[in-house]
Amino acid sequence: MARNEVIITTADTVAGRETVEEIDIVAAECVFGMNMFRDLFASIRDVFGGRSQSYQRVFRDARDTVKSELKEQAEALGAHAVVATRFTYNQLDGTSGGMVMVAAVGTAVRLAPRG
Repeated sequence: MARNEVIITTADTVAGRETVEEIDIVAAECVFGMNMFRDLFASIRDVFGGRSQSYQRVFRDARDTVKSELKEQAEALGAHAVVATRFTYNQLDGTSGGMVMVAAVGTAVRLAPRG
C-alpha cells in the first residue's frame, strides 16, 4: 500500500471499515528549535494580541512530519491505517522554550477489503 493511502485517525476505528488485525504500536517524534527572531516577533505579537502564524506553521510542519513517519512505519508493517493516534507537544527542559517536541503514537491495523 502506498504511504499516502495509509489512513491516520484519532478515532478508534476507520469509519465504514472493519479492522481485521491489530499489528503493532507505531510512534514518531520530531524535536525542533524555535528560531530566535521568530520568538521575538511572536512575543511582540502576543503583547498586541492575535495569533502567531510563525509558531502555528512550525507546529503544523512538525505534526505533518510525525504523521508521515507513522505512515512510513505502518506501510512497512503492511498496515492500512493507524488508529487511536494521539499527539503530544512538550517543551524540552532547560531550553527556555527553544526546543519543542511533537510526538505521536497509534496502533497500526489491517482493514477488511471494501465491499
